[in-house]
Amino acid sequence: MCNATRLPALPGIALLTWLLAACGQDTAAPTADVTVLQVWAHAGQATERETLQQQVERFNRQQADVQVQLTFIPERSYNAQVQAAAIAGDLPDVLEFDGPFLYNYVWQGHLIPLETLLATDLQLDLLQSIRAQGTWHNHFYGIGSFDSGLGMFARRSLLMQAGMKDLPLHPKDAWSVVQFNALLNTLTTRDPDGAILDLKFNYPDEWFTYAFSPLIQSAGGDLINREDYQSAREILNSPAAVFAMQNLQNWINKGWVDLNVDDAAFTTGRVALSWAGHWEYQRYQEAWGDDLVLLPLPDFGKGSRTGQGSWVWGITRYCEQPRTAADFLEYLLQPGQVLAMANANGAVPATATAIKQSALYREGGPLHLFVVQLNEGYAVPRPQTPAYPVISNAFRRAFADIRSRDDVRAALDRAVQVIDQDIRDNRGYPFTAIQD
Repeated sequence: MCNATRLPALPGIALLTWLLAACGQDTAAPTADVTVLQVWAHAGQATERETLQQQVERFNRQQADVQVQLTFIPERSYNAQVQAAAIAGDLPDVLEFDGPFLYNYVWQGHLIPLETLLATDLQLDLLQSIRAQGTWHNHFYGIGSFDSGLGMFARRSLLMQAGMKDLPLHPKDAWSVVQFNALLNTLTTRDPDGAILDLKFNYPDEWFTYAFSPLIQSAGGDLINREDYQSAREILNSPAAVFAMQNLQNWINKGWVDLNVDDAAFTTGRVALSWAGHWEYQRYQEAWGDDLVLLPLPDFGKGSRTGQGSWVWGITRYCEQPRTAADFLEYLLQPGQVLAMANANGAVPATATAIKQSALYREGGPLHLFVVQLNEGYAVPRPQTPAYPVISNAFRRAFADIRSRDDVRAALDRAVQVIDQDIRDNRGYPFTAIQD
């Protein structure tokens, strides 16, 4: 039976998609003594959806007094639909959301703290990056069963031919930007069209902030001043930030970057290097086998840095049974469930226990570098502020201008103006926590 009595006002196509997703699941009305948890998740790749559906079904079979009703919402419009539901006071008990949006949701009063609800042993088992991203104002609001990895995939044989025999396999040994530029120059002389670097320009939206703000952080700049989160001035448009983005612009201007409109630049051998995430490993490994190697991003002066953060779970203030909701989250964080999801989407398992059981991510595994980055401070959370959606959008617009050969400082100056104006408009984003 489809219960569609609590739907927010949504655009027609989005509403239809939501209704179809919601109505295609539970067919029996729960009895009065059953606690029903409404859970929303993003409709990501098919393997993720199928895995989560199976996890919910297993959880529901394990007991008779709690039933999870799962609704998938399209990923591209997810945040907009959540915001519409929030305005209508119609959020579910448990909400999945992209990690960097956590701070805005908390500031708006939609999420409750988790630290007193989740087992201490579980919280201590989490990746450092999961704890860092989920914590704001000394409270833990978001927990994920996986995190993301960003690095440089390469063809070992081509690097050897270019004279790079000792490859950096740990972030502390990353190539300097001078060494990296020299490598690019060498590789391009051996390439038919001179384009030897894939930056995933075929990806949309948040990719550009996730993938390229680490260059700025590696150079000593950032997207905002993290001491008080009140301004981006002389941080995002600092000499360090300008230097980093000028280097990237130079790669583009020299023709070293493949536009990759077919998303096949690396798999077909057109490029030697691909700046990409963990989700590409499977098809890259299928293409190149033992010739594939994962490397840290280059060091622009202050150490190699990388992006992190992915989809996480939170409990909303509308939940009448937060302890029961926490039981469901703890179920999703059991080692077997973490590994099931990691096997489905290729992401970094969120707990040390699961990582030890993962052939890909445990010490000695081909993707262990991602774990090192996430646990040893090389991965930088995106700015922990309610202003993040504006920050990301402003940076993406600046990136588009820089890619189009605009003056780097001018493009970053405009981004700073947008960010600082938003912070002023919101009176600095004052915050009052909702206590459990």
